[in-house]
Amino acid sequence: MAETQEPAVPQRLSIAHSVVDGIDVVTPHGEIDHTTRVSFHQALLPPEGAGTARLVVDLSGVTFMDSTGVNTLIAAHQAAQAAEGWLRLAGPRNPVLRILQLVGVDAVIPCYPDLQQALKN
Repeated sequence: MAETQEPAVPQRLSIAHSVVDGIDVVTPHGEIDHTTRVSFHQALLPPEGAGTARLVVDLSGVTFMDSTGVNTLIAAHQAAQAAEGWLRLAGPRNPVLRILQLVGVDAVIPCYPDLQQALKN
């Protein structure tokens, strides 16, 4: 498993990247909103030269997400599908899960209770 970590916006959002069994895993920690959208969006882009886009976003460390984050996830889902891949969400905390459910994202993008389940399904 390869892993890197980069600060997105100091003290608001950090994003870790790893690869597990050929699946890209993006793990944001902190808040996803208008001020962190560019870093979050860039983190969800497939790596250069990647084949089929297979991505899990581990939301267990996200304490807040507004519509900017929701829109970014939808765009990443559409991009993954266009590349004949998929996007899965893992471990959102209750406040974030509530937002995903209210807008219906959980009906469009598969959402799993934890990272292990998202990786194996």
